[in-house]
Amino acid sequence: MTKKIIQGQFNRRGFLTASSIALGALGLSSLGLAPRAFAQTNKLTDLTLGVATYRGQDSYFAEDAGTANTPYKVEYAEFAGGNLIVEALASGSLDVGGMSEIPPIFSIQSHRQPRLIAVLQGDVNNQVFLIPKDSSIESVGQLRGKRVGYVRSTTSHYFLIKALKEQGLTMKDITAVALTPQDGFSAFQSGQLDAWVIYGVFIQLAKFRSGARVLKTALGYLSGNYLIAARPAALEDPLRKQAIQDYLQRQARTLEWINNNPEPWAAKSAQLLGVDKAVFLDMHNNRSQASRIIQVNDQAIASQQEVADLFFDAGVLSERLDVSPLWDKNFPLLPL
Repeated sequence: MTKKIIQGQFNRRGFLTASSIALGALGLSSLGLAPRAFAQTNKLTDLTLGVATYRGQDSYFAEDAGTANTPYKVEYAEFAGGNLIVEALASGSLDVGGMSEIPPIFSIQSHRQPRLIAVLQGDVNNQVFLIPKDSSIESVGQLRGKRVGYVRSTTSHYFLIKALKEQGLTMKDITAVALTPQDGFSAFQSGQLDAWVIYGVFIQLAKFRSGARVLKTALGYLSGNYLIAARPAALEDPLRKQAIQDYLQRQARTLEWINNNPEPWAAKSAQLLGVDKAVFLDMHNNRSQASRIIQVNDQAIASQQEVADLFFDAGVLSERLDVSPLWDKNFPLLPL
């Protein structure tokens, strides 16, 4: 298996995937996927499956979990954001990849939509409003007129809009500062932000290094749905479609190993990302729920539609969009 790195701005899925998806707890029985008789054809051995990954994601633990020996070749491309994965799927350089609910929404306007074939439900406690250690702010309602950092067009953006709306506020009532996670971290650490809406490992970094406090988590605000997207043409190729199904089954087994082995997972993650092991153990111990892959359902589609509608109402989208055409409700994740 090979890995290549696709550079770009980190969005929700940059470090988030290294925390949320990699903390999964799902067994093969929950998937219900029957093994395929791949040995019956020689064609599969000639197939190369293009898979998106992120630094520290479950793909880095396939050897540990015993799931790396695929009957087809896997070429991993390492990305920094779900928006870049959508572009790679559209260009034909990828077959499958994961992302939040948001990147596919923006793909509708460009007419370069992927097909959403499954849902990975994961942690939402790794999305928070952070405030400085000595801040007197006690609620989102007190952010009026304050400088609040966030990551544009990500779940950080959505969470901020939704939490403000609950308090009768809009983005115009705060001084909203759109920053990359890395720039946001620097701004927060140097006292330039009164609050920071952020996700993943940056939460623990801010807590460990400067005593930052969590004002609010995304529990009750975000769905926890991370979407598995495929290149439409890949699904039209029966052999490639089988390979995608097999890969998801192997991913499930890898996630199961990670969930059952938090200590070695945290130790290896620390090496991969250059962050203290305690950060990853803290992420694992404070997650809102274990991750699991589920079949596409109406609730998942409705959740993404709610995100699109809120973005339109807030002026982030120029038109109201219907997300339902993105979804493939017939992808046989579960046995027929």
